[in-house]
Amino acid sequence: MSSAGRALPDVGLVVAARQGDQRALDDVVAASLPLVYNIVGRALRGHADVDDVVQETLVRVIRYLPALNDPAAYRSWLVAIAIRQVRDWEQRRRLALNRDAGLDAIHNVPDPASDFAGMTILRLGLTDQRREVAEATRWLDPDDQELLSLWWLEETGEVSRAEVADALGLSPGHVAVRIHRMKEQIQSARGVVRALGARPGCPDLRAVSGEWDGTPSPLWRKRLARHVRDCAFCGRLGSTLLPIDRLLAGLPMLPLPTGLSAHFPSAAAPPAAAPAVGYHPPGPTAGHTAGSTPPGGVPSDGGGGPSIVDLAVNRPRGLVPSLAAGVAAAVLAITMAVVILPEDPPAPSWAAPPSAAPSAVASPSVAPSPSARPSSKAPVAPAVSSARKGVGVWNFAGASQALANSKAGWYYTWGTQHPGISTPRGVTFVPMIRSAENVTPTELARAKAAGPDLLTFNEPDMPEQANMTVEQALDLWPQLMATGSRLGSPAVAWGGPDPQGWLDRFMTGAQARGHRVDFITLHWFGADFTTSAAVDQLRQYLQAVYQRYRKPIWLTEFALIRFDGGGAHFPGQEQQAAFLTAATAMLGQLSYVQRYAWFGLPATDKDRSGLFSNGTEATLVGRAFQAAR
Repeated sequence: MSSAGRALPDVGLVVAARQGDQRALDDVVAASLPLVYNIVGRALRGHADVDDVVQETLVRVIRYLPALNDPAAYRSWLVAIAIRQVRDWEQRRRLALNRDAGLDAIHNVPDPASDFAGMTILRLGLTDQRREVAEATRWLDPDDQELLSLWWLEETGEVSRAEVADALGLSPGHVAVRIHRMKEQIQSARGVVRALGARPGCPDLRAVSGEWDGTPSPLWRKRLARHVRDCAFCGRLGSTLLPIDRLLAGLPMLPLPTGLSAHFPSAAAPPAAAPAVGYHPPGPTAGHTAGSTPPGGVPSDGGGGPSIVDLAVNRPRGLVPSLAAGVAAAVLAITMAVVILPEDPPAPSWAAPPSAAPSAVASPSVAPSPSARPSSKAPVAPAVSSARKGVGVWNFAGASQALANSKAGWYYTWGTQHPGISTPRGVTFVPMIRSAENVTPTELARAKAAGPDLLTFNEPDMPEQANMTVEQALDLWPQLMATGSRLGSPAVAWGGPDPQGWLDRFMTGAQARGHRVDFITLHWFGADFTTSAAVDQLRQYLQAVYQRYRKPIWLTEFALIRFDGGGAHFPGQEQQAAFLTAATAMLGQLSYVQRYAWFGLPATDKDRSGLFSNGTEATLVGRAFQAAR
């Protein structure tokens, strides 16, 4: 396997860039560009938006590098950011397709100059079976293109399986299953590609493909593969196919387009290999002195000449115009997306600078006033749908409409059903086995039928909730495993990382008994109503839990609520909204946080952290949630 790509950028270079060395930052970003370009280009199937997504990824690298906790985890962190940007792009594209159903072709036009299968064949000089593999990738399902981009780079030695798993937010075992299925699809497509290219060809295949327009697609892959499998002539053609892994091993990455490589000399060809470093899963953004960097970027070392950071925080000065414009526009978008109250201390480096509601901006070139506050009737930012974003829901007047308007990608009801609540299109319901009394054949069957994921025992360490001993939970766990669902750990109210705490004893017992736990489920409520302090406390809690168990995390209840004096005390709406905005921005940088859910959807006199007063009236917190990713 290639070692050059695996060792770059050098850890020392990342450390220097993180500490404000301008030249080091330029080198880090330039060295990262080929990997990002290959991931994004293949995942987007050569779409015309490849350059934009690459630019958005680099913006976030520049923006958040000062807060990277573990420089040795830079590659894993970079890959996770790139995949997150790909998913965001795919989500925006699907929304656009749903909105403009008659304009599908406009939203899914590949750039003829950026067809990654064609460029791989042309630029790498592939022949015979390697060429067929590259052509076969055009026939994959859209959801598998993202996986293909990482697996291809894994086979060529550019990323590790651990980095693939972290980027996708899955366990290595789950990744292996998905890759196996994808390879079967490619193998099937290879047979189709070879049969279509055979001369003389199969007359029966010509008849089957008579209505095919010549554009590879998953539907036609299935139709044509069925013929190839059953046809003696076509089947013989595929009898000499070599394993895909052998064909891809050792291939270099696809070179950058000349327009980019000319302006990034260090990105045009891999530099000399640096000493290998041990891989560590990425930690969350680390403590960084608040206010020590200018808004939106990393401090300059005073050196002259244009830099990549100049693109992000100043006007472009002679580098690639499209890259400069994209970076500047993305930074503006980040700036517009976050609301920080002026009385709070300066935001840490993972939070965007203060901004006002969009209505407060006079023109695209004028920055909003930090002291401007959103009115109670103005949206904080455009609503965004996200598969990661969820909410806890209990029934109230207009609950179904409010759920749809919230733009949550998933929800749960603390049960296996959602009576009185209609699941909006594109939204996922996740069932829960709430307590020991719910471990029944009927409830388990409902949970299995509801979907692939299952939440379990709600706050078993609380007498007023599931109220279970560790031994009781462990004894019941095999019945939950029998559903075949991906199982979240019991969701403790507190003390997730504490040695000998409830969760620690459960996880130790589960390991000893051979029980499967697929992800950790957590609750967190902040008693400090200062935005930056609360978000930092949440980050530290998640980091500690991840470092202890090394499993993906679902944060299924969180908000600012102080429980003392026998009741719940809430901050003001503006403070809660500011926390939600900054917290979700921080969560977006933690590759191991797969999903989160706000507490909760209804906003009443009692539940003042809620998002909607009725089906259509969002609170200020609700509008912040709509804008979160």
